[in-house]
Amino acid sequence: MNRTTAIGIGVGALVILLLVTLTGRNQGEVPTLDSEPTVNLIDKESGEQRQLSMEEYISGVVAGEMGQLPSEVDSEQDWPREAYAAQAIIARSFALTFLSEEGTINISTDVEEAQAYAPEKITPAIEEAVRETRGVVMAHSGNFIHAWFHSYSGGHTATAKEGLNYQKSEPPFIRAREVVENEYVPKRLQGWSTTIPLAQVNAGLAERGVNVGELQQVDVTEWGQSGRASKLTLTGSAGAQEMHAADFRVAVGSEELKSTKLETLAVQGDQLVASGTGFGHGVGLSQWDAYKLAKDGRSARDILEYFFQDITIGKAWE
Repeated sequence: MNRTTAIGIGVGALVILLLVTLTGRNQGEVPTLDSEPTVNLIDKESGEQRQLSMEEYISGVVAGEMGQLPSEVDSEQDWPREAYAAQAIIARSFALTFLSEEGTINISTDVEEAQAYAPEKITPAIEEAVRETRGVVMAHSGNFIHAWFHSYSGGHTATAKEGLNYQKSEPPFIRAREVVENEYVPKRLQGWSTTIPLAQVNAGLAERGVNVGELQQVDVTEWGQSGRASKLTLTGSAGAQEMHAADFRVAVGSEELKSTKLETLAVQGDQLVASGTGFGHGVGLSQWDAYKLAKDGRSARDILEYFFQDITIGKAWE
């Protein structure tokens, strides 16, 4: 899960949504709404709010989460249409699940809370993909699903517990799998290295209640099935503490520590030094691998079923 918007569904539509989601349907069915929800978009920076339809919102999310790709000649090009379509279906499913579980009509453009939103980046190709998938969502056992996504898997997607430190039971629709070799992934994501000032690391840990003093050493004590670090032991001037690697990544900076699929992680002087592959938490759809699948001729449905299992794909509204 590569970041977002604040949403609000009109109160009446939200009540309907909550009833449908909580009641659920038979296995193999998608919950349906009487009409397309209305969204109240709240800007993270300015606090401004505006009403727009869910489909308008989804166009801005696809633009924010995928946008366009810079080419070698300083121009930009669209992603394959089926990749855009898969992202649109993901974005709807994510938004509906978030809103129903939070029991609110608002969602923030804060990417750590929901999804990215960039209407200025909407292209005709994005508009077409959103229009062609209007109302289409993913469901499992009659309920909308946590449609997680991220930038690049690093060759293997993760379980929710491994990639996100998910505290509930592992969702049955998440597929942790080895991903086909991908020649399209940017080199900066295939292999990366970073240095993060310890002052930033210590501040981030303190904000999350991890109190080991000045960090002196980081050890990976457990690895997950996808090859990601899952548990760390942090040793500092005030003692040692265990921490899930997914939480550590967010604490120190998820843009700098691109993933927990690590090759190295150590304290050197006044820096945290790390290297690895992939970008994001690794759960659900991998955008760059979706790009590869779309290039290979796979449909949006094929792409979604590649990353999720036991799901139903259908229309929640007309």
